[in-house]
Amino acid sequence: QVHLVESGGGLVQAGGSLRLSCVASGSIFSRLVMAWYHQAPGKQRELVASVTTGGTTNYAESVKGRFTVSRDNAKNTVYLQMNSLKPEDTAVYYCYARHELFGSASWGQGTQVTVSS
Repeated sequence: QVHLVESGGGLVQAGGSLRLSCVASGSIFSRLVMAWYHQAPGKQRELVASVTTGGTTNYAESVKGRFTVSRDNAKNTVYLQMNSLKPEDTAVYYCYARHELFGSASWGQGTQVTVSS
């Protein structure tokens, strides 16, 4: 079972930036596909960005050009750099990990991001 701990959320004004971090333990990090999801009040959890074990990234259309996902296998950490934040980015952001071979998945506890207008 992979244990995920997010950090870096907070309150920021529109146009500002935040960087989220997620530290994984309990598995070989380099074999994990990592992703960030967000969930706004009253809405479903949605994929924001993902990064494969090989470093290939994928983004939701709403964040392309503003957010960057990256991973540091030496630190067992995945990052989400969020620039040009908008009020509609306000949500709880969750880290997600899936083993590339076994398919077992884990979620972090979530970190709140609030963007004020």
